[in-house]
Amino acid sequence: MMQIFVKSVFILLLFVSVSAVAQQQQTFGDYEVHYSAFSSSMLTADVARAYGIQRSDSRALVNITVLKRDSEGGTNAVKARVSASGRNLTGQTREIDMREINENNEAIYYIGELSVRNQEMFDFTVLATPEGMDKPLTLKFRQQFYSQ
Repeated sequence: MMQIFVKSVFILLLFVSVSAVAQQQQTFGDYEVHYSAFSSSMLTADVARAYGIQRSDSRALVNITVLKRDSEGGTNAVKARVSASGRNLTGQTREIDMREINENNEAIYYIGELSVRNQEMFDFTVLATPEGMDKPLTLKFRQQFYSQ
């Protein structure tokens, strides 16, 4: 029961984090790629522990969700091959190991962690290849991080 609660809180946090940043998404035909990057210290200790995420002001979490529009205008989460990298303004590039969190195929997230310094800005490049597609959807976004 506690595990279901923790997963629900994590999913809610991910949705809130995406909504809090003006619904960051990019549309590619029938697909939408939603993205966010935020300090892992925003997660509760229980959620971080449940998903093996290190909570810290100097750790960032990148969250990617791929949705496909259906014939009725709604969207459904789809599995994808997701890779990501971040490049700071001094030119240092970091490959981000992305892992899938799948909640019974109803909610599918890809998350990755990286270390950040106060006021460090990253230009992220995400390649998401939905199942059944050969060509990746390429998403680029910039995010600045603040720590103590």
